[in-house]
Amino acid sequence: MSDELLSKLISEYGDSILRMCCLYLKDYHLAEDVVQETFIQVYNHYDSFRQQSSVRTWIIQIAINLCKNQMRTKWFSMGRSDEFPVLSCTEAYDGMLEHTQLITEISRLRPKYREVVLLFYYQELTIREIAVLLGQKESAVKQRLKRAREQLKQALKEEF
Repeated sequence: MSDELLSKLISEYGDSILRMCCLYLKDYHLAEDVVQETFIQVYNHYDSFRQQSSVRTWIIQIAINLCKNQMRTKWFSMGRSDEFPVLSCTEAYDGMLEHTQLITEISRLRPKYREVVLLFYYQELTIREIAVLLGQKESAVKQRLKRAREQLKQALKEEF
């Protein structure tokens, strides 16, 4: 892989992947580390990319796997509260502060619901792409998305 191609991939997908990782991990600095590791893996393993999906989907899969690995660590689970550190993630993105409550509620969803919301709405993947990415049936992804929407609707209704 050339440095030019890596730079192109980072400029094209870097912000989107960072935003997703930040919402996934609820920590801006951990998200930055995961994004950096994601692109290191892309660089190291690009030659083994089989082109069975788009490059974007492949990079998202790497990032999600790294987020999940991070969440499995003992350090991650020690002393973590369920409260979302809103400013740590949102202040890095223009225009996101007005969506603070929505972001907070998304972060409170169980991980299996949060990931489908992030992939569908923030990464703009189709149900089929999400199903392939997560190794689930399309019907399971649709059901998770439906339940996530219901939970978000209820939480936001109570808030407002």
